[in-house]
Amino acid sequence: MSMFSRGHSSTTSGSGLFDLFRPAPKPDRFGSYELEHELGHGGMGVVYQARHRLLGRRAALKVLPDELDPVAMRRFEREVRRTAFLHHPSTVTVYDYGRSEHGRFYYAMELVDGHDLSTLVERSGPLSPGRVLGILRDIAGALAEAHGQGLVHRDIKPANLMLCRESGRRSNGGDRAKVLDFGLVRETTDPNASLSGSDGLVTGTPHYLAPEAIRTPDDVDGRADLYSLGATAYFLLTGRHVFADAKGSYAVCAAHLAEPVVPPSRYASVPAALERIVLRLLAKDRMERPANAALLQDELDAIHLPMPTHAEADAFWDGVAMATLAA
Repeated sequence: MSMFSRGHSSTTSGSGLFDLFRPAPKPDRFGSYELEHELGHGGMGVVYQARHRLLGRRAALKVLPDELDPVAMRRFEREVRRTAFLHHPSTVTVYDYGRSEHGRFYYAMELVDGHDLSTLVERSGPLSPGRVLGILRDIAGALAEAHGQGLVHRDIKPANLMLCRESGRRSNGGDRAKVLDFGLVRETTDPNASLSGSDGLVTGTPHYLAPEAIRTPDDVDGRADLYSLGATAYFLLTGRHVFADAKGSYAVCAAHLAEPVVPPSRYASVPAALERIVLRLLAKDRMERPANAALLQDELDAIHLPMPTHAEADAFWDGVAMATLAA
């Protein structure tokens, strides 16, 4: 047989030759943004640091995974549309959204220079009551705006909250807390808005789930976010979850439903006025919690605790920087 006959050898060598000169796949383009590096990823997408080509402004750009089904796509689109209407300084600002040249849905949002509260406590230990009070005030303000528009976040937890150094802000020790990731947001004004495509799905993170979000997940309102905020405050003050001794998700959920909450002052020095609010937020019956986030703001404003001085704030953030470098 001739070595140039139509056979395996000529076909293989030919395809290899064409592969050699075939142009590399064109990189995906995301509107006016170019990706710089990945910041993190989760169930609802990958987040990149990106830069606007014309303005030079950096942003966080969230991209929906290709393998997510149409239900998840609708949830993602609902996230960006609804979050775009929120303008509180403690809510991350949405800049733009669209589809890439390869058809992937994305949106660009404010790039937050700070640390998520879960990582912050793990690296630096529990926060001072004054700093926690400031964080609660900020987050309550952001939730008051969202709840006023009929939106429930449904996944308030330390990992979804960022603490930033905000120069020029004299209150709260120069800190600013911000709410991230409205990926589980639900419109309470829309009875047909299902988060999963099937009714009755429990969504959220077990250590921060309100009892009603476990028992009747289709019947939650803003007070479920307040319960989660109470569980978050408990973690920030003590460095431990409310039901830290419960093993596994099922046991944690069962504890939220039935177990009494050990006061945080058992594990840390917590002023009585602040502890009373935390325990009210963690009431099993939502009727015993503050009626809404705006009223919670009023209760928090009535508490007077020493806020970090500028020197204390500098020392705190220097310690955070050192802990981050050591991690």
